[in-house]
Amino acid sequence: MSVFADPAIDLAPAEVAARLAAGELELVDVREAYEWEAGHVPGSRHLEIERVGWQAETIDRERPVAFICRLGTRAGLVAQAFRAVGYDAYNVEGGFSAWFAGGLPREPEDATVAPH
Repeated sequence: MSVFADPAIDLAPAEVAARLAAGELELVDVREAYEWEAGHVPGSRHLEIERVGWQAETIDRERPVAFICRLGTRAGLVAQAFRAVGYDAYNVEGGFSAWFAGGLPREPEDATVAPH
């Protein structure tokens, strides 16, 4: 568990997968391009962490948003920042590593978890 873990905003990967499949939230992947290319969640949006601030207005304030990174630290910090300005924001607990380990959907077919 990360020292930045926050039970109020951390969602289990399986819950995020279910809510994403139901169209109940947007999933934004904040990892680097090489991490995204190695493997990512189908239906997620890629927005590298250094671009997330100036692209915030492109994220719907009226809909929950979850952020994902490799382990949950970067995404957790982003989720906290978005919550501070009024978004219904969450962090995918354990990040793409936990998503991958849980056998949840990913692409491409030969997806891997890239090191950071």
